[in-house]
Amino acid sequence: MNEPWCRLFKFIFLFLIKEKNIKVTSSGRLMAMLIGNPLIKAFFIIFLVSAATATGDAPFIIAHKKASLNRLKSGAERVSVSVNIYNQGFTAAYDVSLIDNSWPQDAFDIVSGNTSHSWQKLDAGGHLSHSFELEAKRKGMFHGAPAVIYFRIPTKAVQQEAYSTPILPLDILEERPPEKKFEWVKVDG
Repeated sequence: MNEPWCRLFKFIFLFLIKEKNIKVTSSGRLMAMLIGNPLIKAFFIIFLVSAATATGDAPFIIAHKKASLNRLKSGAERVSVSVNIYNQGFTAAYDVSLIDNSWPQDAFDIVSGNTSHSWQKLDAGGHLSHSFELEAKRKGMFHGAPAVIYFRIPTKAVQQEAYSTPILPLDILEERPPEKKFEWVKVDG
C-alpha cells in the first residue's frame, strides 16, 4: 500500500468516514452506505481506472526463441536459432541485452553470429530480432533453456529481466530415413 494512489484512496476513504460520521458496526452496512453515495461511486471508478493503468506504465517484454535443424550433405547438422523480442508495454525499454548461454561449447560450435546481442532501445510496440547458427559436435537429445533478456526502465534503478520461450527438444544427428518426395504424389490411372 505504498503506491501514491493507494495512499490517496486511503486518505479520502478515511476522510469521508469522518465527515459523514459513519459508525462502522459491520462491513456490509458500511459498504451499503458508501455505495449509495454518488461521490464515492465516482471516486471508486477513478480509483479502479488509475490502478489498472498504473501497472501498464512500463515495458512488457515477450520473447520467442525458435530453433531448427539443417542436415548438411557432409553429414553434419546445423542448428539455426532465432530470438524475436517484442515490447507490448506502453513505454520504451533501454539497454536491452539478449544472452543465450544454453548451448554448451562441448556440444556446439558457433558457425555464424553470437549467442548474445545488445540494443540501446526497444520502443513501445517495437520488435527486435537476433539469429545465429551453430554446428552440432555430438549426437543425442538436446533440451535448450530459455534465453534471458535484460533491460532497464528509466523509473527503476534495478535492471529488469525477462525470459524467452524454451525450444522443443532437438534430436541432434538422429538417423532419419531418406525422404521419398515422389511417393507423396499418387497418380490414379
